[in-house]
Amino acid sequence: MFYKIKLKDYVDLSPELFNGNLNESIKEQLIRNYKDKTTEDFGLVITVEGVDSIGDGFKLPEDASRHYVVEFTIITFKPELHEVMQGEVSSVTNFGVFVNLGMIDGMVHLSQTMIDQVSFSNTGMIQGTETGQSLKAGDKVKAAVVAVSFRDIRNVKVGLTMRQPGLGCENWLTSE
Repeated sequence: MFYKIKLKDYVDLSPELFNGNLNESIKEQLIRNYKDKTTEDFGLVITVEGVDSIGDGFKLPEDASRHYVVEFTIITFKPELHEVMQGEVSSVTNFGVFVNLGMIDGMVHLSQTMIDQVSFSNTGMIQGTETGQSLKAGDKVKAAVVAVSFRDIRNVKVGLTMRQPGLGCENWLTSE
């Protein structure tokens, strides 16, 4: 799910970053500070949408930077439990399928790929033993989020399932 979040923070603006337009300079510094960062509260910060207000700047004796209290808006992506997402299979392994969800990758355990017993092929494909349905890199899929872990902020883990009705490879869904 995407979110628009308003924040308030201190921004340190070094002299070399000031380009004559205070709003642009502060936004550039906010992007450096926040873009592509992940927090458990907000998820992955996609971008800084804009600067809403800038307080009076102040200078500390020990550095050349100007410091501002800034209110700004960020756009974030945070997968939510039970959310249905569309993605593309990026790789198939002997233990599951990795799905590119756009901003991050999720993993579907082999047992959660389809309502069928599956076998893994060394050619990088899994196939249902009864249905013959297959799944390979490049396939478009719909999957539901069953787990999200922010334990390691640099490596968010998203667990997915495709075993529910209406989920799975788009090719399977159009042939039903």
